[in-house]
Amino acid sequence: MSQMQGNNHHTSSEGNEDELERLLLEGVPLTPETEEGRSSKTATPSPQESEDQEVFPDHDVQGALGCFAEASQDMATAGLELGLGRHFACADFCNQAAEKAAQAVSLLRVGHRAMYDHDLRTLGERVGAPQEIQDEMARLTPFHPETFYADTPPEEADEIINAEQASSYMQSARKVLRWARSIVFSV
Repeated sequence: MSQMQGNNHHTSSEGNEDELERLLLEGVPLTPETEEGRSSKTATPSPQESEDQEVFPDHDVQGALGCFAEASQDMATAGLELGLGRHFACADFCNQAAEKAAQAVSLLRVGHRAMYDHDLRTLGERVGAPQEIQDEMARLTPFHPETFYADTPPEEADEIINAEQASSYMQSARKVLRWARSIVFSV
């Protein structure tokens, strides 16, 4: 972390990516320092800042950040599962990451999680995701365990999905997380 503080030459987006990477590697600390950092972010924005940002009157910033952190952890777990050759588990965690990222947006925009029936495209519509993101979410819908195991015995799951497919599902989930991050971290 001291290396990150010493490198103040990053652009704003690089800094956000570095922070996200740090959160993925180290997790979200629950120290008083974190609480102070959050309270400074929830301070009343200047008039210039408030004109440039979307306003969410019933938002749940802490809930949205927590849900996005869970999505990020699921994304990291998906990568580990891919590396272990557990391709269905990778796709399942990609499904979960996309769901939690979209729910983070819902928490921020309306103050509660959106109701849906494990169809990620429907969830994407409900939280106002652009069509491209809804399409990526639809690719991940079949990997909710209830849906997937309805047609596939668990012992065959990793034989149905190969490494290349699992990797493409990770790319879809990453696109959803990038979209959600641009909304959740804008507050």
